[in-house]
Amino acid sequence: MNRPNVLPTTIPPARSPVERPPLRRGSLLIMLALVCFCLLPAGRAITPAPDGGYPNGNTAEGGNALLNLTTGTDNTAIGNNALQNNTTGSNNTANGFGALFSNTSGGSNTATGVEALFNNTTGTQNTATGVEALANNTTGGQNTANGINALLSNTTGSNNTGNGANTLLNNTTGSQNMASGANALFFNTTGSGNTATGAFTLVQNTTGNDNTANGVGALGSNTAGSTNTATGVGALFSNTSGGDNTATGVGALNNNIAGFGNTANGVDALLNNTTINGVSGDNNTATGVSALQNNTTGFQNTANGSFALPSNTTGINNTANGYQALVNNTTGNNNTVNGVSALQGNTTGSNNTANGYLALLGNSKGNNNTASGFEALANNTGSFNIAVGNRAGANLTTGSNNIDFGNVGVAGESKTIRIGSKATHIATFIAGISGVPVTGTQVVVNSSGKLGIAASSARFKEAIKPMDNASEAILALKPVSFRYKEEVDPERIPQFGLIAEEVEKVNSDLVVRGEDGKVMTVRYEAVNAMLLNEFLKEHRSVTEQQTKVAEQDSTIAELKTTVAQQQKQIEALTATIQKVSDQMELAKAAPQIVADNQ
Repeated sequence: MNRPNVLPTTIPPARSPVERPPLRRGSLLIMLALVCFCLLPAGRAITPAPDGGYPNGNTAEGGNALLNLTTGTDNTAIGNNALQNNTTGSNNTANGFGALFSNTSGGSNTATGVEALFNNTTGTQNTATGVEALANNTTGGQNTANGINALLSNTTGSNNTGNGANTLLNNTTGSQNMASGANALFFNTTGSGNTATGAFTLVQNTTGNDNTANGVGALGSNTAGSTNTATGVGALFSNTSGGDNTATGVGALNNNIAGFGNTANGVDALLNNTTINGVSGDNNTATGVSALQNNTTGFQNTANGSFALPSNTTGINNTANGYQALVNNTTGNNNTVNGVSALQGNTTGSNNTANGYLALLGNSKGNNNTASGFEALANNTGSFNIAVGNRAGANLTTGSNNIDFGNVGVAGESKTIRIGSKATHIATFIAGISGVPVTGTQVVVNSSGKLGIAASSARFKEAIKPMDNASEAILALKPVSFRYKEEVDPERIPQFGLIAEEVEKVNSDLVVRGEDGKVMTVRYEAVNAMLLNEFLKEHRSVTEQQTKVAEQDSTIAELKTTVAQQQKQIEALTATIQKVSDQMELAKAAPQIVADNQ
């Protein structure tokens, strides 16, 4: 694990009292001249010489203390040359050699220490405690400096507070800064609204504004970045120009340079966030030890939990909540994880959502998966899977486009929906189906709980042969009327059907058994097919009989025609015979008549 740099490689030396600005380097000559001037009777502003209390509430103790006072009131000068040049300034307190030496009309200043507020002229309401504290302040007001060289270079900056040696040492015109700790805001010049608490905090800041640093080395390298908040040793240490960052914890955002809008809470959180080829990691949020530790230029990531998203480098728009959540993600994007070790193995997979301990644990490159529940999709490496429930989809491996609700799934399968577990669930209630008219194909369920339609195409069948007389078994079935028991049908609606146990006696292939092996129901669709076969057989028989009857009718018709013809022939023959008979009778009668004539 990379540890943050805590302190700068070189500590800027405090300005030596010998290395003073021109005015201060000539202070000795000035004081010598003033001594000579004081020997003249007319040059004395107060009588007798300084030795205690004087009119208008002024107190002076020490050589040349309040030497030039005219109308100033309520001043206290203790020490050689203290408030020496003060004329009209009031309510000033100077304790120490050269304290408030150059003050003329500035009021309500307090300087304690050698040359504290040495160059102040008209600045008011300043407080300096320590050797050369606020030594170069001229007109700046409402500054507070505690510590050797604190706010040493401040000239016109106002409302600054420096507590500690060399705090705000180089500040010139920056205002509303607060530095507590050795070298805090050491190089700040014109930056304003900064708060630094801890040794070397914001030590390199020059023009950055509205930064807050708490902890040794926090925002130590910041120069022009603004509106950053760093709390913890080395927090935001390398930041130079990045803004709107918040780092809390040792090493948090330690290597951030120019990234904006990042929030890191925890040791080494967003430790390596940086800028590469002009691209910076921005708008990341990391909470927890090593959260987003290795992120470099990834942006808009959120990691909450120790080691959450620690390996992420350039991945974007990821959200990880939980210990080791998305722990191995590097460049994957748009992943959302809630749960310890969820999506732990993900590296480049994107658009995944995992909620629950070990959810999507083994996913590395799979995309667009959603897992909610303990170990949901834990072994999955495929894509576009949805699993909801305890260990839902846990058995899925490489399959894609699966939906598992409360079901562990099957390894390698794809495009499958599984809801519930046979060992757990014994009833299913789905609203919005009963009473709703719809067209389509009847849905059936097999003994494994698989839904579908009864396939009729030959491509799904084998051993196809005519049913023949196999359907005759249904002729032994005994249809009954009945009512289901109240636990099955509370409304007790009259029903019509068969008794499965009786059907089993006729043909065991016509019944369905439950998981316990007991007869459950009748395969009515098979009964219907057998009924159709019997109907067709009967239909063929009737058709054959009808054909025979038709043939017989035809034969009878033909016979009738023949009989009619024969009847006519008989009638004609009868007439002929009658005629012949009549002729024969006449022939018999003619000889008799001749005989009588004789």
